[in-house]
Amino acid sequence: MKQIYFIINPKAGNGHCLKVWERVEQQLKVKEISYLAFFTEFPGHAKKLANHIALIKPEQKIIIAVGGDGTMHEVMNGAGEDRNITLGFIPGGSGNDFSRGFQIPSDPVKALDVILRLAKQKGVPIDIGKITMSNSNVHYFINNMGAGFDAVISFEVNQSKVKALFNKLSMGRLVYVYFLLKKLFTYKTSTIDLSIDGKKHIFEQTWFVTVSNQPYYGGGMKIAPAAEPDDGLLDITVVHQLARWKLLLVFISVFWGKHTYFKEVKTFIGKDVSIHSHTKLYVHADGEYIGLTPLNINLQAGALEVLTRKKCTKEVNMKERNSNDGC
Repeated sequence: MKQIYFIINPKAGNGHCLKVWERVEQQLKVKEISYLAFFTEFPGHAKKLANHIALIKPEQKIIIAVGGDGTMHEVMNGAGEDRNITLGFIPGGSGNDFSRGFQIPSDPVKALDVILRLAKQKGVPIDIGKITMSNSNVHYFINNMGAGFDAVISFEVNQSKVKALFNKLSMGRLVYVYFLLKKLFTYKTSTIDLSIDGKKHIFEQTWFVTVSNQPYYGGGMKIAPAAEPDDGLLDITVVHQLARWKLLLVFISVFWGKHTYFKEVKTFIGKDVSIHSHTKLYVHADGEYIGLTPLNINLQAGALEVLTRKKCTKEVNMKERNSNDGC
């Protein structure tokens, strides 16, 4: 088996992640699995640790993030597009949308069992999104990115102490709803200039634009129901010209992926996306604040290997054609 590295965020899930790691570590000892573990100490540390591991002698490695989606985001950005690295995830945060989209069990012991079984095989190559900001800074996302209202909510959630309270009450998913209601009546919509594979679109009174690599974000909201992380495409969702009261209906329906039936919700697919706005808008990547518009997004097809139970899209499609072309 490849060398396994764990990067643990002890603050994820309001400290709950430490208990998650204790259960995982106990099972590793019982199974006599060799591993190295690193704990994050500050925001951005997981990225530094992953980059350090990537620079260790060029050999096949597995890095497993133990924390929330923010931890996985940092680890993925630290690993970059290193083809020697396969990423895994054990959920220990409040959102855990990666585990939903990539079918990793929420129970840490079951998640570890799945990861150790998958680690004996080749990882599944998936797409990632590359964001280039106006200052030339580059960020990668594995789940999704957004500009506008959803990015403001993500920023408020991550900055607030209320998130810890919701996590203590085992209601972490509802913290996004809380801040949605808090910002709903004060947020000002904006005109967005959106370019998808060279085709330009203008949307007035836009609430947000989300670019997705898999269906889930915001703690279980199915923002892009048809998104597949290995289909060579990004799924774009635009919400515009929507009354404030109706936005509540959209956000209620998004948990089931039914928001796409609203006429004010537009969906597209593409590989190269640029977002410009008449006013600077907050931007998030995998729920982490990364700056302000404008920006460009480029699909990096099959750039990252992950451990997932999710069937490869190409594999599923090819079965019908009786092809031997696997993933």
